[in-house]
Amino acid sequence: MIREGLSAMLIAGLLMTGCGSDKTAEPVEVKQEVFATITDDLGRQVILPSKPARVVVTSASFLEPLHAVGGEIVGRPDSKNQMPSWAKDLPSVGAVYQIDMERLLSCAPDLVIINKGMNEKLLPVLEENKIPALVVELKTYDDFKRGLRTFSLISGNTQAGDKIISDMDAEIKAIVDKVPKTPLQVAILHSTAQGLTVQLDGSIAGSIVKMFGWQNVASGMTPLEKNPDAAPYSMETLAEQNPQIIFVTSMGDLDEIKSNMTQAIESNEAWQAIGAIKDKRLYFLPQDLFLLSPGLRYPEAVRTMAKLIYPKEID
Repeated sequence: MIREGLSAMLIAGLLMTGCGSDKTAEPVEVKQEVFATITDDLGRQVILPSKPARVVVTSASFLEPLHAVGGEIVGRPDSKNQMPSWAKDLPSVGAVYQIDMERLLSCAPDLVIINKGMNEKLLPVLEENKIPALVVELKTYDDFKRGLRTFSLISGNTQAGDKIISDMDAEIKAIVDKVPKTPLQVAILHSTAQGLTVQLDGSIAGSIVKMFGWQNVASGMTPLEKNPDAAPYSMETLAEQNPQIIFVTSMGDLDEIKSNMTQAIESNEAWQAIGAIKDKRLYFLPQDLFLLSPGLRYPEAVRTMAKLIYPKEID
């Protein structure tokens, strides 16, 4: 009994010594590994706990670059112009301008890539469902390169993204180097059913004009409230700016667009005083390269613009 009592007292003493010590145990920091932390084009910091294996995109322009670096895509929007053959059988999440959230959620994504300026309204619902989302813009060439690096982080294949960018940079530089270093005054008109606007430097065509060192006559103009890449068109302003080159972009049938522009020019004497019209330097840009993001085809867009003006220099 005494032996048992001593043993009990000894154990109790040891326990009291441990629990009653003035020294506070240091907290153990538990580090939770994450796959990637990415800052998107809205400035949001998005944490991906693991490599996304089920990605849904809300813009068809994301399909080819994400696929090129090994992204796992399980859902995409409808598109008549930017649908690669391998993506046609993927589940649709609806039209680009009207994403069907029920269909999107049925894809069970672990990441949704949202088109900046078009689909941000989806973010609250995705947050409620605890689905990470990245907002991405692929408009200018700089946008595209930043976006491709983001896609490379998503897939975990940054080397593939770096190689694609390096090759595209070299191809574009080779085209730009062939173009005479003559400064040109350029206007970029965008034709819609509502009328004409002028494209600013942040547009696809405007960004390519800057690559060649040409001057966009609309640069610095106040943009439209709902379109930061365009400004109101004015015949008086265009005549005053007197560009040497006029590019035209438009959604729709190219022949019809050319016919309408020709009629407008012939019926308005103010057009005849503009240098680009007098010198027959009015060019129409294909919509798949200059209104929709050319993506991996950016070198083709650069070559297309250069060849319209310098057909002999560009092969």
